[in-house]
Amino acid sequence: MVNSSNLLLLFFVFLLFFRIAFQQSARIGSRAEQRAAMVQLRASLGLRTKDWPIKSDPCLDWIGVQCSNGSVIGVNVSGFKRTRIGNENPSFSVGSLANLTELVSFNASRLALPGSIPDWLGFRLRALRVLDLRFCGISGGIPSSIGNLSNLVELYLSDNNVTGAVPEDLGRLLRLAVLDLSRNSITGLIPSSLGSLGELSLLDISSNTLSGIIPEELGNLLNLKSLNLSSNGLSSSVPARFGGLSSLVVLDLSSNSLSGCLPPEFGGLRNLRRLVICNNGFTGDLPEALWSLPNLSFLDASSNSFDGFLPNLSLNAMPMAVFNLSHNMFCGFLTSVLKRVGFVDLSYNFFQGKIPEYALNVASLDRNCFRGWSSQRNLKECAGFYSRKGLPFDNFGLPKGTALPLSGDGKTNRRVVIFAAVLGAAGLVLLVVILVVLLMICSRKEPKTTEIRSGSGPNATETGAPGAGLTLFGEPFGYEEILAATGDFNDANLVKNGHSGIVFKGVLDGGIRIIVKRFDSHSRKNNCRVELDFFSKVSHPRLVPLLGHCLEKEKEKYLIYKYMPKGDLSSSLHMINGSDDDGLKSLDWITRLKIAIGVAEGLSYLHHECVPPLVHRDVQAGSILLDDKYEVRLGSLSEACIQETDSHSNKITRLLRLPQISEEVASGVATATCTYDVYCFGKVLLELVTGKIGISASSDSTTKELLEGLLPFISIHDKELMKIIIDPSLIVDDDLLDEVWAMAVVAKSCLNPKPSRRPPMRFVLKALENPLKVVREGATSSEKVGTSSSWNGSWRHSLAAGCGGGGKGILQGGEDGCLSTRRHSKDVVPEPIGVEDEERWKED
Repeated sequence: MVNSSNLLLLFFVFLLFFRIAFQQSARIGSRAEQRAAMVQLRASLGLRTKDWPIKSDPCLDWIGVQCSNGSVIGVNVSGFKRTRIGNENPSFSVGSLANLTELVSFNASRLALPGSIPDWLGFRLRALRVLDLRFCGISGGIPSSIGNLSNLVELYLSDNNVTGAVPEDLGRLLRLAVLDLSRNSITGLIPSSLGSLGELSLLDISSNTLSGIIPEELGNLLNLKSLNLSSNGLSSSVPARFGGLSSLVVLDLSSNSLSGCLPPEFGGLRNLRRLVICNNGFTGDLPEALWSLPNLSFLDASSNSFDGFLPNLSLNAMPMAVFNLSHNMFCGFLTSVLKRVGFVDLSYNFFQGKIPEYALNVASLDRNCFRGWSSQRNLKECAGFYSRKGLPFDNFGLPKGTALPLSGDGKTNRRVVIFAAVLGAAGLVLLVVILVVLLMICSRKEPKTTEIRSGSGPNATETGAPGAGLTLFGEPFGYEEILAATGDFNDANLVKNGHSGIVFKGVLDGGIRIIVKRFDSHSRKNNCRVELDFFSKVSHPRLVPLLGHCLEKEKEKYLIYKYMPKGDLSSSLHMINGSDDDGLKSLDWITRLKIAIGVAEGLSYLHHECVPPLVHRDVQAGSILLDDKYEVRLGSLSEACIQETDSHSNKITRLLRLPQISEEVASGVATATCTYDVYCFGKVLLELVTGKIGISASSDSTTKELLEGLLPFISIHDKELMKIIIDPSLIVDDDLLDEVWAMAVVAKSCLNPKPSRRPPMRFVLKALENPLKVVREGATSSEKVGTSSSWNGSWRHSLAAGCGGGGKGILQGGEDGCLSTRRHSKDVVPEPIGVEDEERWKED
């Protein structure tokens, strides 16, 4: 019996040993498969050895790879740079992901993946929770198989070229919390199946070409906090069931073809903070309940056909609230409801009567029917409107039937006409004289710039008042909260004393690190307002994120930004080394090129995607902020403004042969032209190439001396000369040295003394993204260096090739405008400074 027991025990031990051995063998096999899949992914994406070293364990040494128990569960290649060969033919080649069956997260945002999303993705990656493919250049439709990813929580496909309709199958993603399909070319209807996504908190399908009605089923999304359907072709009315979205914080339905009345059920949106319904065809009254919403801080109902009255309510004041009701047909008298808001734009309506005291400081009132107020509609227009409506009109306070003053007899009229003609002729002569004098003065003084107002930026509409359309972007912060975060603005938290405000760092209660910029509200220039206005109309990942504002104090205003761990470029280019030798650690070349491309992306957006174009006017190392991964965020935005369009005055000046200043530096001012930004960016590039801190922030006279000492060593025909000025701390191989050389050549082109010969920023961006094409005849290292056909091909031809395409943001006219020629070229880079231009530097 004992022997039998021993045998049985030995048998169970053997089984246990066999099972462990089998599991270990399976685990080893699984790891081998995982490693093979990752190596294949590395090859298909063309990633660099620096990020994914081929001989290392992906789970241990590969950047952005996360593992659990030997299995890859997360892959993040966002913003990675490819090898030179990998850049030649990028595509959506991620087939090896099919073997990573336990993958939970895949983030390839900002990595070029041209092509369609493969259908197998929805069948093989069943464990996937996060799929982020923003800014990847994806084309084609969304495969319906995505609906099989039952564990998916976040799906980001924005800023691509996705076409086709939104698949009904997405309604099967019952755990989905974020769905972002914005800024694509998606067509068709919004599928009603999306109404079954009960966990959804963010739905953004804005800036597509959707049509049809808004499905009522979207009113079932009770957890929805942000809904953005703007800039589509949606029609019909807004479902009344939207009033039941009690969790909704942001609702944007702007720039569609919606009509009808806003449902009174909107009064149930108790958590709503931002409502944007501008540029539609809404009619009737604005629901009284909207004015009573306790958290509503921004409402833009401009450019509709609302024709009701303001409610006669007395509500608690909300100093930070901004309402824009301009460009409608509101009428009647102003009421005390305006005491609720901090600012309201009522321009281009038909309000009448006297203007109450409480409205004078909080409202823009142009182009209405108010009595005793300038810039109003005329009597005929106002009386006609109220007559058609069958409503009484106060006739500007004049007795009924009062007409305009009558003229005298014919003889008197003739005398008046003759006298007016003489005065007119004299006035014309005087005007010409004044014009000549002003042109002579303006050719030597700082040109007048234009603030970014409601009529600027993408998709903006014109308003009639300087303060119209001001949007308090971001969250409101209390002054005590800011005070606590910065330690009572302790000097230890002082970052710098900038020209636009004093900058402090701080930490909020939740541990969130912030930057606080303090403005003097009584200064000559309202920089706080300029930056708020800028952020209300412009949004891009390359701009420093604005978190909120604090406007409680009368003498001081505060803006709160996201903290940038790496500071600015001026402090990061050469950092104190943490080692014992206390030496300096310089940024490597790959990081410097990454920063240059990031700045170019931000400026290219301002110059070529904003309508009208915007000028930064303060491009220097100190305004280039860097996050923890050295991603660029442009700061110092208080100088930003609309580009000047003074080409006509320049022509007149040349006609009158007045002295012309061809270079902004010589005038000593920051001109409001895109070419000035290009010039300043050229100095930044020189700073990155030479490592000489302060080039981009140098004064005019110093800049001239620096350029005279550096530019002669930059030649597209001689790489060896450039080695004299290159930063000695840079350690680069031949390929990378060619990239440094290319950046120097691009910098020289940006610094051309003649603004009209500087390249547009979108071409500078292309040159930096393909630096070897600047200094090589081809894109491969086997070709001989020294020729420059791709560079010398004149960027004007490339600019002409881009004209006429109807693309958003293409400038027309002026120095950056499309040329009349229709010649086409594959060149992606501008021409360099010529010999005659180098001589001009010496002459100036």
